[in-house]
Amino acid sequence: MRDVYRGLAVVAAVVAVAVTVVAVLPPEPDEVVARPVTAPPAAPSSSGPTVSASATVSAGATVSASPAAGDAPLERATPSPGPTLAPGYTPMEALAADPRVPRLTGAVKRMSLSSPSRQVVKDERTGLAVPNLPKPWKSYGPAPFSTKQVLPKTRGTTLRGMVVTCPLPIMAQDSARDTALLAARWTLNHHPKGAKINWLASQPVKRGWMLVYRVTYGKHTSRAAVVIMDGGMSKPGLVFVTVPDAQRKQWRDIGRVVSGVRVLG
Repeated sequence: MRDVYRGLAVVAAVVAVAVTVVAVLPPEPDEVVARPVTAPPAAPSSSGPTVSASATVSAGATVSASPAAGDAPLERATPSPGPTLAPGYTPMEALAADPRVPRLTGAVKRMSLSSPSRQVVKDERTGLAVPNLPKPWKSYGPAPFSTKQVLPKTRGTTLRGMVVTCPLPIMAQDSARDTALLAARWTLNHHPKGAKINWLASQPVKRGWMLVYRVTYGKHTSRAAVVIMDGGMSKPGLVFVTVPDAQRKQWRDIGRVVSGVRVLG
């Protein structure tokens, strides 16, 4: 009997070891717990199957993936001529695609600058000063700008001349010239709908760049200019002046403004 009990003990030990082995073995493939499906790799191997343009995740959302080799490339959206950018485009690419703003070529001349005015309006936000223009110009509530000077209203139109300063409202570029081009494009937001630019003058100024241009809208025009200048602040400063044709007698003041922009101090 003692030998029988000893044999049963051995059998029990073997069974216990087998159960332990089964418990630690990994489950069979058809028993793997489901996991969220991830997007396929962007560049599948040439020997593998073609990957579709998207993969569905477990939550039901769709994850975009790069097209497989040989698929037609996805076209980018055309940049909008407005103040916003199409996805994936740089500001300068959007500028080049904007029909309202012609390319600035070497044919655009420089203009002679007059002596700067001694009477100035100071803008502490930009670190710049601009000429304090004589009557009929007058200072006006600046919001949303830092400083503003305006001409009196003209009967029959809501447009009137203005000179404003503010920190640069667009993304600064590597060159002051490119930044000035983008700033001029931005100023079309302050002209009538459908306005287009024609360049009149372009040149570097101390610590920045200056552009003078004609803005055409319907049967009317304005003269305008922007000056981008580094006033020592976190962002360059913008000076913007525009005068409609109804007040063309003050077009000469545009030259006064661009000639007189300087850094404070």
